[in-house]
Amino acid sequence: MAKKFDYGQGIYYFNIRNGGHNSITIKRKDKNDAVNRFLSYKSLGKDCEWLGRWEGKKFADTGMPSAKTA
Repeated sequence: MAKKFDYGQGIYYFNIRNGGHNSITIKRKDKNDAVNRFLSYKSLGKDCEWLGRWEGKKFADTGMPSAKTA
């Protein structure tokens, strides 16, 4: 299933996988907010994938966040 939206430049994204090929893409404008939300889902045992900040053609800041980066 293809995504049905365009990524916004300078916005942070991560996916929450729901089994199979299903996933939910979450976006946040603020890095701290994005990292805190990502870590919150991880602490609940969710299967999450950090995508990073969209820069128009590719993702930047793609390193896996930790509690130290929040």
